[in-house]
Amino acid sequence: MYQTRHGAATTRRALLAAGTAALAAPAVAQAAWPAAPVRFIGIFPPGASTDQLSRIWCQRMTDITGQSFVVENRSGSGGNVGTEAIARSVADGTTIGLGSVSSLSIAPTLYRHLPFDVMRDFTYVCGLWQLPNLLVVRPDLPAQTIPELVALCRQDPGRYTFGSSGAGTTLHIAGEMLKQMAGVNILHVPYRGGAPAYTDLLGGRLDMIFGNIPEALRLTRDGKVRALGVTGAARSPQAPEVPTIGEFIPGYEITSWGSVIGPAGIAPRMVARMAELGRQAVESPEVRRRYEEGGASAWWVGPEDLADFRRENEARFAPLIRASGAVVE
Repeated sequence: MYQTRHGAATTRRALLAAGTAALAAPAVAQAAWPAAPVRFIGIFPPGASTDQLSRIWCQRMTDITGQSFVVENRSGSGGNVGTEAIARSVADGTTIGLGSVSSLSIAPTLYRHLPFDVMRDFTYVCGLWQLPNLLVVRPDLPAQTIPELVALCRQDPGRYTFGSSGAGTTLHIAGEMLKQMAGVNILHVPYRGGAPAYTDLLGGRLDMIFGNIPEALRLTRDGKVRALGVTGAARSPQAPEVPTIGEFIPGYEITSWGSVIGPAGIAPRMVARMAELGRQAVESPEVRRRYEEGGASAWWVGPEDLADFRRENEARFAPLIRASGAVVE
């Protein structure tokens, strides 16, 4: 009798344990994956190159997971408005967003007071893409090459201007890097986005622009501007005839990059799962192709490598920003 009662008790305990595990299963699943559609905060305006690249990834993530990844643009202050919104979100995985070189590696030096702490306020998930930029000049500027441009600027220091889509963007820092490494004095003119900068360049009121490759290359092929150099380490597949600036100024290299970040405190299991699915999306043939069409290259790194890469970029750009005098109070 005892054996029978003991066996029954054991069976009851097993059933209770199984029931408890079944009840716990949804909670475990939720800890490994967001329980609702994912909001992806885009930190730049709709239609910008970085916005288009982000939407490509979000669409692929929707296809892979069957769960909606919805882009919400929160632009302003060089990406800081949207980045702050990410930091202030609930850390349940339902809100993530674009982490960029501008807001994560340049802003900490450029701005004395930021509404977020890049070391404390974010969960770093994975890399997405890298995007070199293109130096273009107005067609009537008497410089056909980078060496000719450097010589021209040295002849008349402070006369020539370069525009960017805003202070603290990689397009601005690209110009500061050129100034310091080539030993030239060129006046930086910041704009609120690329469109007004191009308007002044095409109107002859600006001499040169560091611009995102898709728009800059289109204007080059329309004969409205002249391309002199790519800012990346290698020539762009979209414009292999255009040399890199580093071919004339050894060591010159700067690219924009995009990544996935979330607010601090997202569960490690969820971060690992999202990073792995993010890798599948980034490395898919469709995303790679569409990134290349946009002038970018697929770039996947995991959480720890992304955090390290951000920190290395900050250390590299900080002296350039301080030397430029562009620090914002």
